[in-house]
Amino acid sequence: MNDSITPARCRSCGSDRMAVFLDLGETPLADRMPSAAQLAEPEPRFPLKVAFCEDCSLVQITETVDPELLFCDDYPYFSSFSDTLLEHSRANVEELIAARGLGPGNLVVELASNDGYLLQYYQQAGIPVLGIDPAEGPARKAIEKGIPTEIAFFGIELAGRLANTGRAADVIHANNVLAHVADTNGFVAGIARLLKDDGVAVIEHPYVRDLIEHNEFDTIYHEHLCYFSVLALDRLFRRHSLYLQDIRRLPIHGGSLRLYVGKRDQPSERVRQLLDEERRDGMDELAYYQAFSDRVTQLCADLRALLSRLKGEGASIAAYGAAAKGSTLINVAGIGPDLVDFVVDRNVHKQGRYMPGQHLPILAPEELLRRRPDYTLLLPWNFADEILAQQAAYRKAGGRFIIPVPEPTVV
Repeated sequence: MNDSITPARCRSCGSDRMAVFLDLGETPLADRMPSAAQLAEPEPRFPLKVAFCEDCSLVQITETVDPELLFCDDYPYFSSFSDTLLEHSRANVEELIAARGLGPGNLVVELASNDGYLLQYYQQAGIPVLGIDPAEGPARKAIEKGIPTEIAFFGIELAGRLANTGRAADVIHANNVLAHVADTNGFVAGIARLLKDDGVAVIEHPYVRDLIEHNEFDTIYHEHLCYFSVLALDRLFRRHSLYLQDIRRLPIHGGSLRLYVGKRDQPSERVRQLLDEERRDGMDELAYYQAFSDRVTQLCADLRALLSRLKGEGASIAAYGAAAKGSTLINVAGIGPDLVDFVVDRNVHKQGRYMPGQHLPILAPEELLRRRPDYTLLLPWNFADEILAQQAAYRKAGGRFIIPVPEPTVV
């Protein structure tokens, strides 16, 4: 299998009216963090271009990297290392249990269940669960916790097998996965097949409005194939006889949508309102997206200028968080060892490795207080409150953080 293909047609509607409005160049895979022994090996890089479908409004990258390469080969992301994400998930679960009266007779399925970070809260409440995830490392960690997990990619075939064996779902969770799927229609068709007639699919992902309006270009990497508006989602789901029933805007990950999707066409007032707002603001037109490229170029120039000035003044600079978005930021902006000395991260599976492309070493967070760099570039800025609180001792000792998005700011 080739590692990548460049589709001529939209991932959702199949249209060939695709307009590229942002080109971030060729970048390495954001979650492939080489070990010391791998540094001398060639590092795969792929084009990172973003296009707008002029027929169904879906924003998407033009390149599809082989999912086996992205997710199955030593995938290092474990959701449970984020306290913010755990609390976010716990609250979501408790609300759904109460609202839908869930109990031992129900089944909750999570697609891209990772290390069981969300399903553990259902299990603690005595509700049967099933996780589905192709990444063996996180999936094995969930199984160790006692959470039943299928190590597989989800699609219509797996959905049919589960439904035919009596495992149709009352609730399907799909957090930050719909954007990752190469076969967008097959994934949504699978949800429709697996979901009970009165069930609900609860789906979260970043909102393209926030990405565009807040300069969140670092959210773009090869794992994120699509960037959804409500208009594009409405068209995608209707194609598979699924319907947006309710929707919420959430602050997590720099601005996300939580969708409540079911088999009855009963949109809430919030759904109708967001659809109307997007049409009013032109989010179904290419012009809405076209100025984004210039703003990304300016942000990268401003960040490099800030770091170069501080370095020129003799300051030492580190970075916090070996996040996928951090890989996009440092590679597109050209932030390497000449500007940043090292990166720290709580995820022990990343420690001892190196950032893709720029090969900055990844160390434990304790190194911030031990080495006391003057400034620390906060790569996962979407968790700024959590990280700044965790690093109170470093800040008290004089360390300062640089938050890069929506514009470089020192705090």
